[in-house]
Amino acid sequence: MARERKFSKEELFHVTKELLLLHGYEGFSFSLLAEHLDVSRGTIYKYYTNKEELVTDYMIHEMNQFLVELRKIEQYSGFDAQFDYLLDIILKKSEIHRFIGMSAQIPTGTNESVKKNKQALDKLHIDMYGYLQSFIQLGKDESKLQPHLANGLMLGFIFQSVAIPNHFGIPHSEWVQSIKEIISHGMFVS
Repeated sequence: MARERKFSKEELFHVTKELLLLHGYEGFSFSLLAEHLDVSRGTIYKYYTNKEELVTDYMIHEMNQFLVELRKIEQYSGFDAQFDYLLDIILKKSEIHRFIGMSAQIPTGTNESVKKNKQALDKLHIDMYGYLQSFIQLGKDESKLQPHLANGLMLGFIFQSVAIPNHFGIPHSEWVQSIKEIISHGMFVS
């Protein structure tokens, strides 16, 4: 039997992240988490009622961390510099896209805490897109973006680029540069 030991919230979230990325939401369990933390399942239940509560709490933490980084976009002047920064952070934190997708799988009816966490996650997701409206408007004002294209479509396209799998093992820097080039200039030769 696993020994009773203390663990930090940081350690709990770190292992939760690893297991979610490895097994997905459906494959994640307190048993698996307890095994990786070397504690009993009962120890985890002292902190969280169920996996939905833990996972949504963790996802709020991740989204808040991402938004802290995202807000730094204002430190860059001009659309091109902001675009480079945005792509760098969304590719560096590519798991955000997966977590947003996983959050849709989490049932809200498990308890009031999960319901509140899901509402907070939805708000953070909307805040993320809302926050980037000024980025898109800057691109339109500088005539870098097509004025007739919907802002949400452009943001969705940029954020979806992180979901493209790198099956051929292209070096990360080359992969990032290629994504930037395709988003900026397309893939057709003019």
